[in-house]
Amino acid sequence: MREVSEMTKSHLRNAFSGESQANMRYQIYSEVAENEGFPNVARLFGAISYAERVHATNHLRRSPEEAGTAVAESPYGVGDTVDNLQKGIDGETFEIEEMYPTYLEVAKFQDEGAAAKTFEWALEAEKTHAKMYKEAKKVVEKGEDPDIGDLQVCSVCGHTVEGEAPEVCPICDTKDNYVTFE
Repeated sequence: MREVSEMTKSHLRNAFSGESQANMRYQIYSEVAENEGFPNVARLFGAISYAERVHATNHLRRSPEEAGTAVAESPYGVGDTVDNLQKGIDGETFEIEEMYPTYLEVAKFQDEGAAAKTFEWALEAEKTHAKMYKEAKKVVEKGEDPDIGDLQVCSVCGHTVEGEAPEVCPICDTKDNYVTFE
């Protein structure tokens, strides 16, 4: 196996760190939403938390087996459900507009296909997550719990969809790998 560039190693570590923090943060936000009477938002945070865990796992699996440090510029703190949804939107937007496009471009330029794949999968999934958070926030701002159907998360790439799982994941092209959040 070809040596991975130092820059891509750093990007994989930082992406792992950021996604790990998002996973934990969304679990906590899920508890807050549940306690505030927003069970559907709690389930949304739970589903996306699982997707972030998938992203973190993918980044770690594509990292060379060596020690290193990671720095993640991630939203911090816990607020009420509206605040937490906004933090989710901000985090996902950063990953969509800044982090993953840069990481993906570098990995492609360096001809590091495995890293490029995990960055691309995460980037595509994050677009859906940001949209879901934005839609939920509009309803929660009115004091209501959004009507959210079953959520399906691909256990390979983190693609998240409301309703029925697609036969084939549109991001990673795998079959029958969705976990349901009812």
